[in-house]
This record gives sequence, C-alpha cells and structure tokens, in this order.
Amino acid sequence: MSKHEKKGLVPERRFPEFKDAGEWKNELFEKIYSFKTTNSLSRDKLNYKQGTVKNIHYGDIHTKFSTLFDIEKENVPYINHSESLEKIKPDSYCVEGDMIFADASEDMDDIGKCIEIVFLNNEKLVSGLHTLLARQIKKKLVTGFGGYLFKSNRIREQIKKESQGTKVLGLSGGRLSSISVVYPADEKEQQKVSDCLASVDELITAQSQKLDALKTHKKGLMQQLFPAEGETVPKRRFPEFRDKGEWEEKFIRDFGEIITGSTPSTTKPEYYGGDRLFVSPADVSNQRFIKKTKTTLTDLGFCETRPVKPESILFVCIGSTIGKVAQNRHECATNQQINAVVPNANYSNAFVYYCLENNSEKISGLAGNHAVPIINKTAFGAVEIRSPKLPEQQRIADCLSSVDELITAQTQKLDALKAHKKGLMQLLFPAMDEVKS
Repeated sequence: MSKHEKKGLVPERRFPEFKDAGEWKNELFEKIYSFKTTNSLSRDKLNYKQGTVKNIHYGDIHTKFSTLFDIEKENVPYINHSESLEKIKPDSYCVEGDMIFADASEDMDDIGKCIEIVFLNNEKLVSGLHTLLARQIKKKLVTGFGGYLFKSNRIREQIKKESQGTKVLGLSGGRLSSISVVYPADEKEQQKVSDCLASVDELITAQSQKLDALKTHKKGLMQQLFPAEGETVPKRRFPEFRDKGEWEEKFIRDFGEIITGSTPSTTKPEYYGGDRLFVSPADVSNQRFIKKTKTTLTDLGFCETRPVKPESILFVCIGSTIGKVAQNRHECATNQQINAVVPNANYSNAFVYYCLENNSEKISGLAGNHAVPIINKTAFGAVEIRSPKLPEQQRIADCLSSVDELITAQTQKLDALKAHKKGLMQLLFPAMDEVKS
C-alpha cells in the first residue's frame, strides 16, 4: 500500500489476535445510544456532606472526573435535601455503561468532554446541569470502552464540528446523534483496547499522586522555612543560623531594581518573530524557569523594551493570573503585566524567587476586587517582607531548589506518560483519513 492510499476502517496498530478480524463497524451515534433526561441543578443546590442522590455537574467533567468514572474513587456532590427528587424519572438514574457529555464549554478542546460510568456501587447518581446522558439502546460496547472511544481523535473532531456558539460553545443531543461511531464488533477486542488504556491511566494517576505529594511537601517546607505573618523568625531554621537573631524587615524594592515591562508596537512586524524572549503571563506556568515564550522579538523589537537580566524574578501583577511567579533563564523582556525584580548583591536570586512565591497570596491581595485586578509598581515595591542575611538565604534556596528539581523530574515523567497515552490513542483507534473513499 502506498503512502497516500487509503486503507480500510481499522486502527494503525491492532493486537495480534485481532489482526484478521476485519474492519471495524461504522454506525451513527443514534443507532447505538439514546438520551435520557438530565436536570439543571446549579452548584448552590449541591453539597458534599449528606444526601441520598449524587449529581454530576458539567464543571466536574471538565476539571476532575476520570475518563472511566468509578463512584468510589470520585468526590461527587449530593443533591440538597431541600430539592425535590420526585421529578426524577426512574430511567434518569445513571447505570453502568452510560456516557455523560458536557454540552457547554468556553474551550473548543473541551466541548463534548465525556466520562463513562463504570462502577456505581449501588449508589444513586443523576446527570445534571449542561450534560447529555446517553445510554446504549442495545449492548454493543463493553463497559470501559466507550470512555476512550469518545476521546479518540476521529470522534473528537466530529464533535468539534458539531458544536455551535461564539463565546460559549454548545453541543445538542441532535448534533451528537449525527456523528459516526466506529468500533470493533468483537467485544474481546474492545475489552483489550480498554484494558490497555486503563492500565496507562492507572500509571498516570499514580505518578500524578507522587507529583501532588512533592508539591505538598514543598508547601509545608516553605511554611516552616519562612516566618509566619507577624513572626520575626521561621518555625524551622538550619542549625548554623539558629543564633543569628531575627530576620530583618525589608521592602520588595530593597531586594533590587524593579522593572515594569512594556510591549513594542504591534503594528511593526519587524519587531516580532526573532530569537529574543518576550514574556507575558501566558508564559508563566507552574514551572520555576521560563526557557521559551509564545511570542518572540527581533533585536530591533528588543531595543524598544526594558531588558531583564537572566535569573531575575518575574511577578504577574495584572489580570486573572496575578500572583504567578517565575525566573528567566536567559535575558528577556516582559510585557506591562509583569514586574521583574533584579536582585542586588545582597540577595540571592533564588531566595527572592521563593520569597515572592511564598508571599504571592499576600501580594495579590493588594489588587482588591476589581474587574481587572492590578498591582502597580509602587505598591508592589512597598510590600514588606522579612529576610535573613545572604548565607541563610542561599541555604534556604538550595533546600527548596532540590525539591523543585524533584518536582521537575516528576513532571517530566508524568508528561511522558501522557504523551505515550496520546500516541496509543492515535494508534488504537482508526483516524479520519483511514476511511475508504
């Protein structure tokens, strides 16, 4: 078969025992599933303490529920006792094998995101606000296969095309019914695919838990290594510094020069697309160091900015991600939403980074409750923070840096597993271009 020749409706990689099993079946969604009634209960009608019926909220599908939903492993809210349950039809209660789709999203990548109910432990569960509850008309797919099937590229692309809206995307049951669903007729093959992907998900969950544990450990360390609000010394101090007295009260401006960024004219294309880093809040993630940026500048564009030395501390002072903090590995420029602190010789760059990270919530509080939160340069520089002498700063920074290295390594391990799963999904399900013309 040539590179450009289309092959039959089969995945690129198939388990050996199914290589001669023929093409996968291709049916419309409406031939496999029918929709059941859902409710429209908002968050304030739900609670996590007590009740008799649990409720799936679309926001939890977007943010926390696993692809294969096991009620014993998920934190699911109850419907408040004040809400009547009499209107719930008997067939509106979820059963194992049901698919639940989020029918609204602001993000194209999340519209139609779904979970499959695989274990209920005899608990009562209903599907709520902005969800579509789909149940098999006749059992064609084994429990555990649908969750992955509806996250395959082939189906995701169809769902995206069927979504409607501008700011908020929507997906109707009618439009979902019209997509084509491909699956192997042999339930044993379905089970094999499901088991393979579920085993990878188990590894991802285990590695995610390790990462969370490291982050919790770091947070606890920071609480002990920095003085609490109103205290003059930390709860835990390295032995060689226990007799060094109180930490000194300083202002952020005492740490060094504060540089508020600026944006070169966007009407001049000659300023953009070069090798110079231009940091915006979108580049400040959970990683300590920024090594690349979404937008870059040419040397000409860089001359229109305020250069920031390597290893400086970048603090987001405007917008929804206010309080995010990072360091730049290389010389860079920033936009006006970021204040950069360039430490002087009396301060360790790494210590200042951890110091600002530890005080992020306190500093962010200065922005108030405005529609667009903002901390100006003067207010930022006037924030009071206690600091020890340079040797103790370096000792604290070294300790926390070692934990950050573990977090980085664990993050890379987790990212590699997620990439492996993504690759498996592409191999184990037929792609759009593998359909016969």
